[in-house]
Amino acid sequence: MGRLFMDDERSSPVTDHHDETTQLQWLEEDRLHEECGVFGIFNHPDAAALTALGLHALQHRGQEAAGIVSFDGEHFHTERRMGLVGDHFTSRPVIDRLKGDMAVGHVRYSTTGDAVMRNVQPLFVDLESGGFTLCHNGNLTNALTLRENLISKGAICQSTTDTEVILHLVARSEKRNFVERFVEALLQVEGAYAFVGMTNKKLIGARDPYGIRPLVLGRLGDAWVLASESCALDIIGAEFVREVENGEVIIATKDGLESHRFVPKNPARLCIFEYIYFARPDSIIDGRSVYDVRKAMGRQLALEAPADVDMVVPIPDSGVPAAIGYAQESGLPFEYGIIRNHYVGRTFIEPEQQIRQLGVKLKHSANELQVRGKRIVLIDDSVVRGTTSLKIVQMMREAGAKEVHMRISSPPITHPDFYGIDTPNQDKLLAANRTLEEMREFMGADSLAFISVDGIYRAMGFDGRDDDNPQFTDHCFTGEYPTRLRDREGPPQQKQLSFLAEVG
Repeated sequence: MGRLFMDDERSSPVTDHHDETTQLQWLEEDRLHEECGVFGIFNHPDAAALTALGLHALQHRGQEAAGIVSFDGEHFHTERRMGLVGDHFTSRPVIDRLKGDMAVGHVRYSTTGDAVMRNVQPLFVDLESGGFTLCHNGNLTNALTLRENLISKGAICQSTTDTEVILHLVARSEKRNFVERFVEALLQVEGAYAFVGMTNKKLIGARDPYGIRPLVLGRLGDAWVLASESCALDIIGAEFVREVENGEVIIATKDGLESHRFVPKNPARLCIFEYIYFARPDSIIDGRSVYDVRKAMGRQLALEAPADVDMVVPIPDSGVPAAIGYAQESGLPFEYGIIRNHYVGRTFIEPEQQIRQLGVKLKHSANELQVRGKRIVLIDDSVVRGTTSLKIVQMMREAGAKEVHMRISSPPITHPDFYGIDTPNQDKLLAANRTLEEMREFMGADSLAFISVDGIYRAMGFDGRDDDNPQFTDHCFTGEYPTRLRDREGPPQQKQLSFLAEVG
């Protein structure tokens, strides 16, 4: 789910009560963050319980909030909570309150100022035709423009999410039936989206014309399922049917499944970071195993940037598959020289600088006996600000590593994302502001190398990047955005959309 705050407005003095903490979190985590995962199921007596399980499988896509809306034939029921799915949706009383045989759910990661209850999805509205609930993975690049136009015509907005814009567009449409109204709304928005919604008769899914964000269709007996990733189908025992196509609206009703194409069919351009980082390793996307692709990226990296070392060490967890591929291709031993603690929460930040400097050790600890006296190559999937890389290199040296080399299984990130990935401003991206040698010096590594842009495509099974018709959305590496960034064009607009601050 996108946000309507522009990236350079994260530190608003009006609503941003936790800016210092958030900046520290970025320094400690130094990771890209996906914004959402979506799930929906139609025609199953345990719809809410299965939705909760599906959201568990999608938890990696968002950890700040979760919500489920169900429909029992007469009433919609909603439970929306801050925190993890397991914190709220594992109790029988909660599931029992979510009555009905159809449900949609959402997990969310947000930026500062947005982590409040009014933005937790799915969002719900009453329309003339009945109730409508919607959740969203992605980011609309003209949502601010549309929102300002809607407000100028009398619309009342209750959240600061771009998802609400769709609700208003649907409500204001004069088309005859709901599907036509929904399609008319889609034709007015730009950017990246995978929508899952529900009326009192339909489960609805939609994917943007480029297919930037993923959405899959599954079946469980007589029930239809929509989800961000195939791993959410696996957890409930559903059969994978197919990917929802780019530019397609898919609808499940008692009469069966309908498909509507709202734009001419063009080649899809999935965000390549789904393969590099965001999707769960056991997911299948476009027929490709995410785990196998990440290993192939590691093998390609070993071909492009070999290292004269004694062992390959992954930076867990995301660097593990690529490190396996690197080790296999190079013939080097693979060792867990770093152990990750999976039980540290995201918000464990102490105010004292001396304690903060130990933050990386809360999540990563050196396996000292494995690395002492060894020349090692560290494998990671990406570098954002570089602060985590710096600390891990330092940690390896303190553990006695003789040499520490860095290899990254994605190209340098030089441009921010506006399609649902939470990236810093360009001036905070290490690769956008330093040469390769300057980055190496910053990290303190003996050598540093990234896979090439063509190399990432070769790992995906192509000869290289097709510069005339790129196979994926790869703007973070190339600066080539597949859609207009309308909200960032023209004169500066009002960027602080709400003076209402929520606590708790």
